[in-house]
Amino acid sequence: MRVLDIKNLGVQFKTQDGLVYAVNGMNFSLDKGQTLGIVGESGSGKSQSVLAMMGLLAKNGQASGEVLYKGNNLLTMPAKELNAIRGNRVAMIFQDPMTSLNPYLTVERQMTEVLQFHKGMDRKAARARSIQMLDAVKIPEAARRIGMYPHEFSGGMRQRVMIAMALLCEPEVLIADEPTTALDVTVQAQILTLLRELQRDFGTAIVMITHDLGVVAGLCDQVMVLYGGRVMEQGNAQHIFHHASHPYTLGLLRAIPRMDRDDASLLAIPGAPPNMAKLPKGCPFSERCQFADDTCAQTMPLLSLLPGSTNTLRACHKSVAIVQEGFHKEHAHV
Repeated sequence: MRVLDIKNLGVQFKTQDGLVYAVNGMNFSLDKGQTLGIVGESGSGKSQSVLAMMGLLAKNGQASGEVLYKGNNLLTMPAKELNAIRGNRVAMIFQDPMTSLNPYLTVERQMTEVLQFHKGMDRKAARARSIQMLDAVKIPEAARRIGMYPHEFSGGMRQRVMIAMALLCEPEVLIADEPTTALDVTVQAQILTLLRELQRDFGTAIVMITHDLGVVAGLCDQVMVLYGGRVMEQGNAQHIFHHASHPYTLGLLRAIPRMDRDDASLLAIPGAPPNMAKLPKGCPFSERCQFADDTCAQTMPLLSLLPGSTNTLRACHKSVAIVQEGFHKEHAHV
């Protein structure tokens, strides 16, 4: 069953340097129980795309297109109707828990308010449910610690509190913005297991934003690769991991430390992400791409179906054979 449908989502900001187009023409659909991973470097538009979906853009930001939750466009929905959905049926785990949690309220107050507002629970039942959720995300002595303030928790513990709050109402769509960034690998594995269990038990659809391609490989069905506010490659996770065909995607995969390399060197993508206020005329990746020519610099490639594929999209002027062969030759000499 289709729960989320994003059509031509765009996000722009009014700045002193003029309009900044942070997201351009994002499209995807999520069925019940599916997970989409959105990956890319900082500044690629990942977080702004999901903040737009939730109606949480900064005052100078504006979203266009459609964000359809069960056919209802969240972008044009009145605030009262949106608030009944946001945090309840569509929930979000934010990247920075210290700025997302209210420092003046106890964790108990912040969690029970969610259940009292959305589920109509009384304070006692809401407290019991909140403790149960804190236990689920592996917070020790949850019944005692629920009465603490956010500053009394470590960074990793605060992140787990945020995850517990997002899961309180058993949302149909969960948007996770770098949910495991502050956690060590053991706790990260526990959180990913928790998310998989949530999907199994409740059929939750998840949008996962992450820099960690290992997280994507372990959790996601679909992958969207963003760069400069545009989709570079999109499709089935297994296909993209094993048969990536865009120079940027291949660069990201090549930068992951590998056990089969003789040395411990990291093969970084040369250069730096573009200034979003002054993007190249053509492909946003053209200034860093080893295959780029004048066409790439002057003409924006269309996001189109990969030849021979039914669901993999790619925005690149170069053929798959040229890109993959070039990377294989270079990798052979590393």
